[in-house]
Amino acid sequence: MPTWLVKKLQEVLVPVICNLCNASLQHGVFPTSLKQAVVLPRLKKSTLDPCNLASYRPISNLTLISKVVERTVTFRLVGHAEENELLPVRQSSYRRSHSTETAMMMMCVHNDLVRAVDNKEVTVLVLLDLSSAFDTVDHATLLNVLIGVLVFKSL
Repeated sequence: MPTWLVKKLQEVLVPVICNLCNASLQHGVFPTSLKQAVVLPRLKKSTLDPCNLASYRPISNLTLISKVVERTVTFRLVGHAEENELLPVRQSSYRRSHSTETAMMMMCVHNDLVRAVDNKEVTVLVLLDLSSAFDTVDHATLLNVLIGVLVFKSL
């Protein structure tokens, strides 16, 4: 269904979409029909060779309903994590209203490293750039690992 039609029929569709979101969350299932997408190749960077297939990343255009369900789940998950203080205090990335704290976080990390060196302690800094992580990860493997973690935690 095109976005313009969903918007035009929003009074009728909002309760249906709300029920879909709630059912998806309640049963832990995302409808298969909403997982279908139009996948388009896009250059990762304009400086890369357009003749090399490795220069492209797949961009999935999902339906509006899929995006609404995804946003709802994200909103609830982040709300739960923040409400229950599950996120590290110094984590700035992927958190609303934390972008201005990034510089302060880096100052704290720098200060911790300098102190450790001054105390003649062994220091190790591991940096992980996840900005392109989903370009290379096998989604089936990731889901299996996450399901295994959830099963392990519930034991």
